[in-house]
Amino acid sequence: MDLRHLHAFVAIVDTGGFARAAARLHVSQPALSRQVHALESELDLRLFDRRGRRVQLTGDGDDLLARARRLLADAQGFTERARALRGGETGVLRVGATPQAIETVLAPFLRVHRRRHPGVEVTLVEDGGARLPGRLERGEVQLAHMPAGDARFRARLLFPLYVLAVQPAARPGRRGAVIEIGELADTPLLLLRRDFGSRAWFDAACELAHVRPRVVLESGAPHTVIALARTGHGIAIVPSNVLLPSRGLQVVPVVHRGGPVGRWASIAWDPRRPLAPYAERFVAELVAHARRDHPGAGVTRRAPALPRPPGEA
Repeated sequence: MDLRHLHAFVAIVDTGGFARAAARLHVSQPALSRQVHALESELDLRLFDRRGRRVQLTGDGDDLLARARRLLADAQGFTERARALRGGETGVLRVGATPQAIETVLAPFLRVHRRRHPGVEVTLVEDGGARLPGRLERGEVQLAHMPAGDARFRARLLFPLYVLAVQPAARPGRRGAVIEIGELADTPLLLLRRDFGSRAWFDAACELAHVRPRVVLESGAPHTVIALARTGHGIAIVPSNVLLPSRGLQVVPVVHRGGPVGRWASIAWDPRRPLAPYAERFVAELVAHARRDHPGAGVTRRAPALPRPPGEA
């Protein structure tokens, strides 16, 4: 159905006649008449009774008028929505992240983002760091907060992500700014499950150092292993983007031969699926936010610098 014909129909009703409607729509009166005739032919209904110069809606025309107005309003809304999408003012953005990244990075950022961009609906998808790349590749999320370095994706660096050892503050003999992974060889360890990226980095460092970890618990919750470490049950190994209590703990980065164990965190996307303007703006603002204030900065400020992945911005 040609929307111009519906505009003609409604304009004739609103102005009270063909001549005024033609002037409003900036068309000739014969052209307006042809549009109405075309609409009546398409519907196989008479919309107007014409009595000399007077025009009156038929019963069928009166019934269809409200629907015509709704269709035109919906069409205008459709156009305005498309214009807003092109301008990056509105849209739906699916972002994948680990629970700890949601808690310590995205939650404070989204509070500010919502105020700046109320038309952008951000949907969070929670998953383990080891599974997020697969979600991104399958298109289940448009952006993923994940470790940098996956060649399949484009990414912007956010902040360095260290593997930390967490133990009671009163534990004797530990005053250094870091802990060598070899020192953990005979220590009860509280580890996160293998679907955590930080667990994979820790295991790889143990293999390089020829250390066989003495694991007393594997958990899916960083808060669980931190709570147990606080009571002296073992040393918890967690990533630096977890939320740590301010007191009662000694927290130090794990190193291997003086080099940090960890990766850079990034916000990544699949280059096969171009980002909408509102997604590009989300990335730029998240990068700025994370570099100003990121989790673990206080704990890791004296740790050896984590090298940036080559080619990453």
